[in-house]
Amino acid sequence: MQEYDKSSKWLIENHGDSILRLGGARGIVWWKALPTDLVQTRRLPDGLIEAKLRGRARPARFLVEISTYPYRRLSNQAVQGSALVYLAHEELPEVLTVILHPGRRTRPTGTVELASPHGWTRWRVDWKVVELWTIPAADLLAANDLGLIPWVPLAKIDGPPEPIFQECRSRIDRDARSGQRENLLAVTQFLAKLNYNDVRLFQILGGRKAMIESPMVKELIADSKLAASRSILLNVLVGRFGPTARDLRPVLDTITEERRLNELARVSGTCPDLDSFKKLLSPGPRKRK
Repeated sequence: MQEYDKSSKWLIENHGDSILRLGGARGIVWWKALPTDLVQTRRLPDGLIEAKLRGRARPARFLVEISTYPYRRLSNQAVQGSALVYLAHEELPEVLTVILHPGRRTRPTGTVELASPHGWTRWRVDWKVVELWTIPAADLLAANDLGLIPWVPLAKIDGPPEPIFQECRSRIDRDARSGQRENLLAVTQFLAKLNYNDVRLFQILGGRKAMIESPMVKELIADSKLAASRSILLNVLVGRFGPTARDLRPVLDTITEERRLNELARVSGTCPDLDSFKKLLSPGPRKRK
């Protein structure tokens, strides 16, 4: 699902206002994507957007979760994300969950109730849920919002999809800013694959050529290579030194240079023990000569 995750995050960072409109926000005066690493946590929200709405005195924070399918964990994500933002800002965020495809799972209710073991404390969290397949594609196109175009192939299409795909391509070619056209074509193709497997439809959106030219796809490929290198390195360490080597995964995940991973891979087969490797992984300060 990495391509969908990457596509969703790119849309949040570059077209977050469009996602807020998808959820029903109107009169957006300005907006910006905020960092999601609010506190140390094992799971970060997909996106956090600050936006000023017309008629409101203060800007609001919108926490966005984009899910490929209506997984059961969405309720936990809504609660955890709300709690994280509240701890960081002492204000509850507006929570929006966008679900891309119905799948075969239970549809979320947008409400969860929690109680402490003795019942002294109770929480109720309600949030906005958008199921893309229930929204008419014509409505998204009528909004004349370029940021909504990648969602159109996942919306409700009455009749053959070819004219809708053609209109998506025309809007992107006409309205996309310099440097965003290739990414929009690639993201729209990624999302469309959840509903379609017809190569002719993807050709309308630029096909393989658009994918190759997309900076986002190039970054995705680079990230995949780094992830594979980290996984191989970790497997070597586990094979040599046992399961305790898996504790190094968080540290390895912070390494973003292929050259550095290759250096560590070369020594992973010859270092005498795991402690020796840890010293190479996190070298101390060098002594001045």
